[in-house]
Amino acid sequence: MEKKEWKKILLGFVSVSTVLLAACGSGEETTETNSSGGEGESTTLKIDVDPRYSEYVDEIIPAFEEEHNVKIEISERDMFDGLEALPLDGPAEIGSDVLIAPYDRVGVLGQQGHLAEITLPNDDRYDELDQKQVTLDGKIYGAPFVIESLVLFYNKDLIEQAPETFEDLEKLSQDDQYAFENEKGKNTAFLANWMTAYQYIGLLSGYGGYVFGENGTDPTDIGLNSPEAVEGIAYITDWYQTIWPQGMQDATSSENFMNELFTSGKTAAVINGPWGASGYDDAGVNYGVSTIPTLPNGEEYKPFAGGVAWAVSKYSKNSELAQEWLDYVTNAENSETLYELTSEIPANQEARTVVSESGNELTKAVIEQFDSAVPMPNIPEMSEVWTGAETLIFDAASGNKTPQQAADDAVQIIEENIAQKYQD
Repeated sequence: MEKKEWKKILLGFVSVSTVLLAACGSGEETTETNSSGGEGESTTLKIDVDPRYSEYVDEIIPAFEEEHNVKIEISERDMFDGLEALPLDGPAEIGSDVLIAPYDRVGVLGQQGHLAEITLPNDDRYDELDQKQVTLDGKIYGAPFVIESLVLFYNKDLIEQAPETFEDLEKLSQDDQYAFENEKGKNTAFLANWMTAYQYIGLLSGYGGYVFGENGTDPTDIGLNSPEAVEGIAYITDWYQTIWPQGMQDATSSENFMNELFTSGKTAAVINGPWGASGYDDAGVNYGVSTIPTLPNGEEYKPFAGGVAWAVSKYSKNSELAQEWLDYVTNAENSETLYELTSEIPANQEARTVVSESGNELTKAVIEQFDSAVPMPNIPEMSEVWTGAETLIFDAASGNKTPQQAADDAVQIIEENIAQKYQD
């Protein structure tokens, strides 16, 4: 996924939540019809497709239309445009039957009555982690489609192999070759955009911190200020205060700062998502990709398990046909086609195994890192975490607050916002 698309997702966590809460549907059951072409019944299935998947969907549509004797009607638009339109277009019966949503939105949309409950095929195409991504309160609201995870990119012209531990990264950061010329004593050998919650929560999780208790389902138990999380925050703070230049603390430009130094050969390794690869390719960087190094406590970095799923509108009158489409679009054969046409990694386990053997380092690293990832909480209260934890690391890194104070204040904001918006 390109960086600009991912930024839309991060912004969408909050913006979509606001729209959907304001326009929440009643959740009443809709009338199902069998869309196989019977008398008086619709033979058209309307599907929202994000532009980056258009070529893939166009490729597989003909076989589905022939098998089911139906017509697929495509609405090509940004994923979040479709999500924002759903609460209004659905009840007005002008919306699509099928759409795509980020994993963390699936459960929320289902709980609010906008997505239909579906079933997943019993063919081992998904493991437990995949199923958790689209499940809330025991109900399944989506079919996993694409997976993503943070990984480590490293410059093969600067270092022979990927660092395996954060101790390796610390040693690398003592190399004067990567001294930052504008700030004495600062070093840019390794960089990570830990100003962003999506990026740093994986480190806190590796230390034993967590967002919500009960596997991300209990918003009354927030673990971002637990002793384990604070230990992780203190470790991050040390990088900002003793190693990295001031530019890394600017939340609005730190990502660009990091990428500019990496593409100019002044940084040997960075943590980023697969969306960063296109920029590195354009810059001609001879990069390798690996899983994120082991943390100082010996544990794995545990980023959020990202990705998107196919889902069925609760307002659809073609729910049975829509279910058939979900089964079809995510089967092994079509999932391999997805990878061939888009390079995005399929959620389907069989296809994932096949593409992992393609020899592509990025693909292999994302799949391996995904195994240590944790499901992103998909309850409505998660939107308050992005807001409340937005300045947590900056507050600690700048020295304005201690790691404990920064964490406590962030959690207090999250708790207050949840109490105001979600609790009676």
